[in-house]
Amino acid sequence: MATHIAILGAGPGGYVAAIRAAQLGARVTVIEQQALGGVCLNWGCIPSKALLSVIELGDKLKKAEELGILLPGPARYDLARMVARKNKVVASLVKGIATLFKAWNIEVVEGRGALLDARTIAVTAGDGSQRQVQADAIVIATGSSWPQLAQFPIDGKIIITSKQALDLESAPPRMIILGAGVEGCECASLFSGLGTQVTMVELQSAVLPLEDEEVSVLMARELKKRGVEVKTGTTIEQVAVRDGVVTAHLKDGSTIEAEILLVSIGRGFQSRDIGAEKAGVVLGRRGEILVDERMQTNVPGVYAIGDVVGKVMLAHVASAQGKVAVENILGHPVTIRYDVIPAGIFTLPEVGRVGLTEGQAREQAQAAGRDPAQAIKVGRFRYAALGKAQATGDVTGLFKVIADAASGKLLGAHIVGAHAADLIHEAALAMESGATVSQIAHMIHAHPTLAEGFLEAVEDLEGNAIHQVKKKA
Repeated sequence: MATHIAILGAGPGGYVAAIRAAQLGARVTVIEQQALGGVCLNWGCIPSKALLSVIELGDKLKKAEELGILLPGPARYDLARMVARKNKVVASLVKGIATLFKAWNIEVVEGRGALLDARTIAVTAGDGSQRQVQADAIVIATGSSWPQLAQFPIDGKIIITSKQALDLESAPPRMIILGAGVEGCECASLFSGLGTQVTMVELQSAVLPLEDEEVSVLMARELKKRGVEVKTGTTIEQVAVRDGVVTAHLKDGSTIEAEILLVSIGRGFQSRDIGAEKAGVVLGRRGEILVDERMQTNVPGVYAIGDVVGKVMLAHVASAQGKVAVENILGHPVTIRYDVIPAGIFTLPEVGRVGLTEGQAREQAQAAGRDPAQAIKVGRFRYAALGKAQATGDVTGLFKVIADAASGKLLGAHIVGAHAADLIHEAALAMESGATVSQIAHMIHAHPTLAEGFLEAVEDLEGNAIHQVKKKA
């Protein structure tokens, strides 16, 4: 008899785990309360990129005359149509998952699931009816949720999260975004493009505070070009809503008024009220589910993946963890390397990154007793020096690579510019395979392409970039 795996949640971790388990011969049941694809597909990754792609096209059209295209007038956005298209894209992809499930004979049980023990999940449907799903192994893939903070009462109309922001059918005149991390900066790119006066408030000293410092500086400059006002080193201490306007009182003593306050300061783990404690599953101090390198919890046969485990909260990491979990359940030992995971930030321009920032690399060298100035090398190359970038008009951007001076191995790579989230995968593959910078430099890159920028940045580590002015001694 086939191993029966029950998966709690059908987001990018859960649905991928389900398909891989079925491919390996398991019988699979998926329990999902909302929609196949989870937050990423329905209210996050895909919806935001569908809308941002329109703003990106609009940015191109603003340069139409410069590029030789004559239009009858300036392009105007119809946000309601943009949202309708976004919804069609989402519906098509959700339908695609349902088709895959049907093809692999994966059972879907709709309702809220909670573990009763290490082998049983109780499911409560929308109509109140209940059933139990018993399995040989369970994978918890419940993800994360939007922030619920008492000082910022989400009403879905004036004080909102990104979930409501991506369904707005008219752009507000003014918007405050609390948090200048990934989500906040993407929303700032979107709404500033639509003509909204955006003010960002960030507690840390920089936008995208977890990124490489040069990336943060470049992004701050680009946001300013888009008309976004950024207030760093402060936060909102109190809000008041009156007559459709929210007034934010900042820690620095200033106030800001807007029609919308978008709260974008982190997410909470969906580990409560899912029966984890009842099954004996141990949680960490932040509420994350603790797992080992095989994604197994402290309870044999119970695994957890995705945002709820609090490792790297990205959709593609959840998918990879889903594969790891079910492959281990079914007798195929495998683990994940978390140090070579690429990530994309879909601001305008995009950001791609993998590995360490320059600051992290220097800290690691110092901790190992090495002189950071001698232990690491940094190479850079700007988009403006690329023939392809000049030809397409995408001249804003930077390639940056960090390498270990002794071994020649890449420690990290950071790209800001057109298609950065796609381009970063060459660096990720190089790091995954252990290629040295010398080996990368010997790989011929096609011309004219944006990927040549990565080659030139690697060559710049030794001062050998062809299309870069020689550095002064």
